[in-house]
Amino acid sequence: MQNIINNQYIIAIFIARIFLGFLFFFQGYDAIVRVGVKNLIETLHLPLSEKGIPKAFTIAGVWLISFVQLIGGLFLIFGFVKYYVLYLLGLNLIIASIVYGSIKPMWDMQFVFPRLVILIFLLIVPSQWDVLSVDYFWSFFKFLKTV
Repeated sequence: MQNIINNQYIIAIFIARIFLGFLFFFQGYDAIVRVGVKNLIETLHLPLSEKGIPKAFTIAGVWLISFVQLIGGLFLIFGFVKYYVLYLLGLNLIIASIVYGSIKPMWDMQFVFPRLVILIFLLIVPSQWDVLSVDYFWSFFKFLKTV
């Protein structure tokens, strides 16, 4: 029991990473499978075309963002290339904020803000604390090869 109490930061990072990974994974899954990329494109095309954004940008953006969320969320769940995934998902949040902010300046951030806070938390904490991940085991085995 004392060992768990002394290592609560490891569990906290694990929970935050898994939680954020599932949020992005299911958001990407919904965009691709449930709602459908075509429906998202049709929903976003009209308001973005009024702002002068070509349909090709909307199509490329929706496909890119949907797959970044799906694959990035899955990689985050396992802790694989965590920092690259966090950078991509952070860029994803910035793009989403720009798009939705241009469509409706006072848009509801209830879905974006929690993701942003957890993402920043995971970027700030030391990587040595995230020991329950593929990245940690990968680096551990690379270290063993050098010894």
